[in-house]
Amino acid sequence: MQLSHIKLKFEQELKNEFPLTEIGSFFYILTEEFSGKKRIDVALDPHFELSEELRLKFEKALERLKLHEPIQYITGNTEFYGRKFLVNKNVLIPRPETEELVGWIVSDHQKDKNLKVLDIGTGTGCIPISLKMELENANISTYDISSQAIELARKNAELNSAEIQFSELNILETKKLDQKFDIIVSNPPYVRELEKDSMQKNVLKHEPDLALYVADNDALIFYRKITQLAKESLKEGGKLYFEINQYLSEETKLLVEQFGFEAELKKDIFGNYRMLKAVKL
Repeated sequence: MQLSHIKLKFEQELKNEFPLTEIGSFFYILTEEFSGKKRIDVALDPHFELSEELRLKFEKALERLKLHEPIQYITGNTEFYGRKFLVNKNVLIPRPETEELVGWIVSDHQKDKNLKVLDIGTGTGCIPISLKMELENANISTYDISSQAIELARKNAELNSAEIQFSELNILETKKLDQKFDIIVSNPPYVRELEKDSMQKNVLKHEPDLALYVADNDALIFYRKITQLAKESLKEGGKLYFEINQYLSEETKLLVEQFGFEAELKKDIFGNYRMLKAVKL
């Protein structure tokens, strides 16, 4: 089968599920992942003959796309802050707004030396690893409740040659942190159950509930606990950074301020308040 025939098959069988431009994006991502051929290579050689092994890879990927499985889970990797990260069903796929959070931290601390940084909620490791790569002298630790997430994050640390201290920990059951930090950062679960109806199928069906959802009646549970720990474990003048629920931005800011922090909200590129920085006074 020729590559052009596979492209047509993707368009025909996915047309009722996705826009044509998105189908094209899926096809070119998979073509590069499976064969190493970039978009320009496909344009120059559309009649490239697929081996049986390659044809089967495309067929399997097509069936997974029909079930709205994220393309990143199909390829097994994604890009974050210009670097490659492995992903699987045990972790959330890193989002652009999380890159913006990392960018804010890097911008604030690029000239600082010997920072002690704690990331809470490791996931793929995209936040602590990116910070280590950008703030080379920083000492970075990270906690997650999921052993599967930590296992994957360790692989990503090796892949990116980043030295990170990993620990398995349930932050909600933690009474005290055993070190003092200059920075604590977290992208905790913050999607309320009532918001599920507005979410895309690929997220609802495939990404881990543990990393996404909180109860409607206590949506800020993680922010409250982490801020409480940060109050005792941040050095004077230390900073707490959060990715936040845009619909609860003012409530989150108020909560942090009630613990005696000076808080600042920041908008993402779409104009939504998705980040918060709090300084320990």
